[in-house]
Amino acid sequence: MTTPFHHEPGAVPPPQCPAHNLDIGPGGLRRLYGPEAENNPAGLYDKLRAEHGTVAPVLLHGDVPAWLVLGHSENLHLTRTPSQFSRDSRRWRALQDGSVAPDHPLAPIFTWQPVCVFADGAKHERQRGAVTDSMERIDTRGVRRHINRFSNRLVNDFCEKGTADLVGQFAEHLPMMVMCAIFGMPEEYDERLVQAARDMTRGTETAVASNAHIVAVLTRLVERRRAEPAHDFASWLVEHPATMTDIEVVEHLRLILIAAYESTANLIANVLRMVLTDPRFRARLSGGHMTVPEAVEQTLWDEPPFTAVFGRWAVGDTELGGQQIKAGDALLVGIAPANTDPTVRPDLNADMGGNRAHLAFSGGPHECPGQDIGRAIADVGVDALLMRLPDLELGVGESELRWVGNIMSRHLVELPVTFAPSPQQKLDADPLSVMARAPRPADAWEISSPARAVPEPEHETPTGAQPGHAPAAAPPAAQPVPATPAPETAPVATVPRQRRPAAPARLWQAVTRWWNGY
Repeated sequence: MTTPFHHEPGAVPPPQCPAHNLDIGPGGLRRLYGPEAENNPAGLYDKLRAEHGTVAPVLLHGDVPAWLVLGHSENLHLTRTPSQFSRDSRRWRALQDGSVAPDHPLAPIFTWQPVCVFADGAKHERQRGAVTDSMERIDTRGVRRHINRFSNRLVNDFCEKGTADLVGQFAEHLPMMVMCAIFGMPEEYDERLVQAARDMTRGTETAVASNAHIVAVLTRLVERRRAEPAHDFASWLVEHPATMTDIEVVEHLRLILIAAYESTANLIANVLRMVLTDPRFRARLSGGHMTVPEAVEQTLWDEPPFTAVFGRWAVGDTELGGQQIKAGDALLVGIAPANTDPTVRPDLNADMGGNRAHLAFSGGPHECPGQDIGRAIADVGVDALLMRLPDLELGVGESELRWVGNIMSRHLVELPVTFAPSPQQKLDADPLSVMARAPRPADAWEISSPARAVPEPEHETPTGAQPGHAPAAAPPAAQPVPATPAPETAPVATVPRQRRPAAPARLWQAVTRWWNGY
């Protein structure tokens, strides 16, 4: 089979060619940008699957050719076989022959940087090790308390009005507040940082400038932490034995900030939309038959925060999904289409509870290391919002909701809601605690004799923080705050309801409030 990429990028088709359709480009290939890709990506995936199978040729901005991987198993092979499909974008033939210019709208995404996502082998292990080691130092339980506090601070801004836009006033701000706190730069949190983070992945004319603003903010942070280390994520990367350079640290912080922010903001918005529009979610949540973490997991199947990840580059000529891939070809990990692959999910309405085989966080050696923190921000944030405003209702018809999309994600523009006005909640003014987990004795994890079954008190909450593994977002006009997930058995993520009739109500409420960080 010959490659379908027989045209020159950007070439103008003849007048009668179907390429004059906005969604069809040179060579009759479908564009992964433009009206259809933005407004109906699921429909586009269906067409590509019907026309090409599990791996489809597509066009990126500027009609640059690439492959979109649609099949679930093909995506797993793509992400798990770095010997065939590298993360080093310098292999891209379109870059080598000048078809893609340095100022391409997607340059902030694919331009090679000295970070683990563009590395393979030993270099990837060194840099990724620094990231994961630093994440494991985060006090996960403390982070959940601060996520709850930030959530309530945001709700305080609109709870008395009876109306709100849960995207612009909640989902887009909570992750950035948390991330800035985790990084150790709460003072940098502002609207400009939020909008720059949104803009730089959209392939807009201002994407490069937005990227420059974020790099400048992070460069200042690294310079401060070289001079004055603190108990925060930036300091831990600076001080890590991997001895990363300042440029490496800045670029890893940028990578984590954007990945954590974009994915978590989209995830929160998608969960809230499903709670408000899908009768299954609302009824099961309010009835105590579904927890918020379960709703989050279902959303990761149905509306993953990243629809695709760009990219992988073929190390040599190979075959994938029946297509002949040439050395230097670009491929996209198709997260959303993989999650709807008929071979693994023939019934899209099926309950996927307890099934984490989705590719929402990609897979292989480059699987998102911060997914647990992302889940924690969504779990605690949505739960805090529903506890404060249990009577939320969608303020417009579902058909009026609008999305903005790009090759990597599709996010809700607005989510208008109405509710009964409620008073602001008084938040404690205690300074944010340090991010680092308390050190454990070296023998804390050793078992030298058979464990004895010791009954635990019926209402005792789990002790000990679990390691955090996810990127997060920035803080409000306050101080740094950690962000991490809690044990899956934690009772934080259900719509308020007494789940143990025999338990003393006051004691159970006190335990729940302590765990949530009120």
